[in-house]
Amino acid sequence: MMLRGITLLWALVSLTQQAPSQDKCVCEFENSQNIFPREKLSTVEEGASKCNSDITPQQTLDLEILLLGLKRRLPQLEGDVSILEKEDDGDLYGVVSLQVVENELLEIRQLLDRLNSTSRRYQRLTVDATKQLEDLKEEMEEMEMFDTLQVVKGQQDNQRLKRDLDQCRHDLQPSIHPTRRPERDCPHGDFKNISGPRVYTAGEYPGSYIYGAWGQDPKPEVGKEDWYWVVMLTSGNKFSNYVRRYSSLSSLVIGKSVPGNTLIHTANPTTNTIQGPNAVLYGEALYYNCYNQDAVCRFNLTAKTVINLKLPPGTRYNSKSNFCHLDECYHFTDMDLMTDESGVWVVYTTTQDHGNIVLSKMTDGEELRLTQTWHTSVYKQGVTNTFMICGVLYATRYVDKTIEEIFYSFDTMTGVERFDIGVFITKMTPNIYSLNYSPVDQMLHVYSNAKILSYKVIFS
Repeated sequence: MMLRGITLLWALVSLTQQAPSQDKCVCEFENSQNIFPREKLSTVEEGASKCNSDITPQQTLDLEILLLGLKRRLPQLEGDVSILEKEDDGDLYGVVSLQVVENELLEIRQLLDRLNSTSRRYQRLTVDATKQLEDLKEEMEEMEMFDTLQVVKGQQDNQRLKRDLDQCRHDLQPSIHPTRRPERDCPHGDFKNISGPRVYTAGEYPGSYIYGAWGQDPKPEVGKEDWYWVVMLTSGNKFSNYVRRYSSLSSLVIGKSVPGNTLIHTANPTTNTIQGPNAVLYGEALYYNCYNQDAVCRFNLTAKTVINLKLPPGTRYNSKSNFCHLDECYHFTDMDLMTDESGVWVVYTTTQDHGNIVLSKMTDGEELRLTQTWHTSVYKQGVTNTFMICGVLYATRYVDKTIEEIFYSFDTMTGVERFDIGVFITKMTPNIYSLNYSPVDQMLHVYSNAKILSYKVIFS
């Protein structure tokens, strides 16, 4: 019996040694689902990106600016025709008035041609974009079929639930109605209008420096109450490294600078020198956009020292978000420094605000910091300038070569925005490169194509 068991075991070992060895295990896998179309997804992403780049808020503003210019010009033409009719003596119209009407008609015709051309271009763009969006929608619906676990559907349901929950919470909060309107502490009354130019001069260097800024110090040192300052962008109309002082308005007009220049640095440009035209003087210190930085510099004219304040992350600088109109953008106007009765302010924009204006109040001492910030809904590149009066931000836009309109305001006390201000500034030259309000004499100080001007602010 034992011999038989040994024989069987030996036979099993022999059989095992003779069987072929299995080095690999091969399995066949067949996917019953369609392959995800990665190339189609890339195409959809490229199409969506192209739509975003083709259609921008600036295009809407382009049409708005043209329509505003036309709206302004037609009543002006009507008035000029009325004057011409009054000068008709039966034989001959007034030659000068006739020439004015002809010029008005020519400019209106040019404006209409541009408006028609722009409208046709945007109409074609709208048709193309509509077709592209429809195609993108169909392709996205096709790709949703690959979402077998319904992840996308779940995310959409969650978004709807969150929106409904937020709406429910909002409805449950009681509305508080103020019993009285907050009173603004403005000693002059409400802003109403702008006078014609009170000061108009070519300054000390006629026609030499296109970009710049000028004004008075709202918080001067004793003995400097009548002094004026000028910053001229002397390097390529973009940079400067000094501020020029004048002991009176008359010395500025005739071009006699006393005490002369105060240098920030011998090099121009270099670290912490001036970039762009929107500078202001306050408390014997110059505030401006630091060269090649997303920061505000404060240059103490007495101590000859500079401190800087870095603005919030995402702040656009180096001519990435300038003041603009339809035909031109003003170089390195990403930031606008301003003064009013309460101190120093700065206008800028960030990537998070999608190009809309951000307004911040600053300290005016040696410790430079932002004390409060407001976010507006006005697109910065649709604006040509800003200024502050009694805590209210005002913005201007280009109408034509002779007219600038103050069209917008933002009240920092109430948060109320208005787009219907409708105050017009008569220009002596086409472009206003800096505009700042002086609470000392309630004047708007303007630097325009190398010209120095001022306008009286009219209050109620």
